Amino acid sequence: MFDYHAKEDQLKDKVILVTGAGAGIGKAAAIAFARHGATVILVGKTAKKLESVYDEIEAAGYPTPVECPLNLETATEKDYADLAEQVGQEFGHLDGLLHNASELGQLGPLDQYDSAMWNRLLQVNLTSQFLMSKALMPLLAEAPNGSLVFTSSSVGRKGRAYWGGYAISKFATEGMMQVWADEVEGITHIRINSVNPGATRTAMRARAYPAENPNNLPAPDEIMPLYLYLMSDDSVGVNGQALDAQ
Repeated sequence: MFDYHAKEDQLKDKVILVTGAGAGIGKAAAIAFARHGATVILVGKTAKKLESVYDEIEAAGYPTPVECPLNLETATEKDYADLAEQVGQEFGHLDGLLHNASELGQLGPLDQYDSAMWNRLLQVNLTSQFLMSKALMPLLAEAPNGSLVFTSSSVGRKGRAYWGGYAISKFATEGMMQVWADEVEGITHIRINSVNPGATRTAMRARAYPAENPNNLPAPDEIMPLYLYLMSDDSVGVNGQALDAQ
């Protein structure tokens, strides 16, 4: 596990947006960020799940979060512009953006891959992240030390048979991270990196490995040290890196 111990108020007064915040790693990250003092913007497609995370953060006495239901499969460029306007009006800046939401899609040979599924995966796992990042970049630039984090995978760093569009979308995510990190280097105070969560006890992992015993895997909250590090000022100067949470 990545070795980092965040102080209790490590993210105090920071504003951090998390996609896929309704469950799994996104939920764990949102709660971890809030626990350490951040105001979290919860983005996800299922309002009921976001409400549950909102209530959990409120009940714990952490800073009051903000709910923003948004379906990344159907969201338009205007939707992202509206999101940026909402964040700008309420907070004036954005300290962190965690792109956590992803679709697994179908697993199987590429020559048998469904084209509609291919397009859906690229839309959710890649294009939506490009459009959201583009819209929110000015707000990240307004922060003293903006941090943008993409979520990758081991199959996005070394290709593996039958992982199809998911793996390819993660390769593209790594490439987008590297290009954007190089573009902001020395020009803004934004840093851009990627995280490979590793095998974690999530619903997506269970779909990919149905025969696996989930109790042998770490829970999402156990892999949070790297996420906290990348959103804290302790990671200022770390840019363009592909990091592993485990």
